[in-house]
Amino acid sequence: MKPKDSLGALSDRRFAWYFTARTVSTAGSVMVPVALAFAVLHIDQSAGALAQVLGVRTLTMVVFLLVGGVVADRFSRIVVLQVSHVLTCLTQACAAVLIISGHATLTQLTVIEGVNGAVSAFTMPAMMGIVPLVVDRGRLQQANALLSFSRSGLAVIGPAVAGLLVVGVGPGWALAVDAMTYAVAIVCLTRVGLPRRTGDASAPRHSMVRELREGWGEFSRREWLWVVVLAFGLTNAIHSGVIGVLGPLVAKSSTSIGEAGWGLVLSAEAVGTVLMTLVMLRLRLRHPLRAGMLAICVLAVPMVLLGVAPALVPVAVGFFLAGAAVEVFGVGWSTALHEHVPVGVLSRVSSYDALGSFVAIPVGTFLYGWLAAAVDLETLMLVSAAVYVLISLSALLSRSVRDLGRTVEEPPAPSPASRADVGASTGGAARS
Repeated sequence: MKPKDSLGALSDRRFAWYFTARTVSTAGSVMVPVALAFAVLHIDQSAGALAQVLGVRTLTMVVFLLVGGVVADRFSRIVVLQVSHVLTCLTQACAAVLIISGHATLTQLTVIEGVNGAVSAFTMPAMMGIVPLVVDRGRLQQANALLSFSRSGLAVIGPAVAGLLVVGVGPGWALAVDAMTYAVAIVCLTRVGLPRRTGDASAPRHSMVRELREGWGEFSRREWLWVVVLAFGLTNAIHSGVIGVLGPLVAKSSTSIGEAGWGLVLSAEAVGTVLMTLVMLRLRLRHPLRAGMLAICVLAVPMVLLGVAPALVPVAVGFFLAGAAVEVFGVGWSTALHEHVPVGVLSRVSSYDALGSFVAIPVGTFLYGWLAAAVDLETLMLVSAAVYVLISLSALLSRSVRDLGRTVEEPPAPSPASRADVGASTGGAARS
């Protein structure tokens, strides 16, 4: 495959505009964690204050995730995404004004981030359901890799830019930039035309409870789906505890890593993700979940290195490999969902997927906070790495996971004469 053919998904104008909207909004979002953290710490220099703001955001997101999936399947996903972006733009602009003016309080930021968490519960299912509607099915893996490439690439430079803004003009201005990117993304989304849903106008509306049950039915009857989500519910608890809680603790106590080195380590992970994305643009995964679950075992490598060799270079290499592994799974998982789950229930199914993932994160955080005081850190990390690998490999005991294939073949590259007509020749009927 020629390099330019790896970008074939962008030849569809709808996906090109959607890709632009996602890239622009992500450019602002990747700066928020740094800006928000320093904004909160400027008001209250305690870990508890930051945990309060971030915890409320996660909580509201989890509470509304299933509702967000129903709404995204019931209404136009582009409209849902636009409304979500409008709300995020307004809340971030409000936070920016409060911080820049010096009138922000911890309570105000907590409420604002709580609203943002609830809004993101509608954003994520809508985004998952849009991709199959704006790109040819044969380009789904390529489209997911392109979206991941923009997200990962921005994750490398976004925090650094945010840090410069925080130091130079203050955290409020970084949040103002985030608000502006959402405003631009809203305009880009107006150029994305989704195919009309057949029969929607005359079909009776069911209750939200019934639609949730339908989504659960679609989720639970696919063994490959719930097996992987169950495995990740457990491994995410381990990962969030080891990397999120123990990692900074080990880094701070290590003379080789330190706080600055920990930032470099996380950047190395992002670089690994970006480089693997370039590979995924050209490499076709014939069994996406088999490849993904084998790759995700690599996340145990940085856990082991933090336990036995907490030095900057080996740990950075471990995180680089982990970032590449995450990309293999991420593209494979998104492609499997897009190809094997009906578009009409995709947002609801993805909301159950997200719920299974996010619920485990605070559990792991609190659990490892307690274990860190009761168990030797090296032993805890090595045992955690071993359990992580065992759980990941156990998912492959399911034949439906390891043998899940692709439903469509990748289309050949269009000839120069027909390349301009790609958008018109892949009409909505093929994706309905």
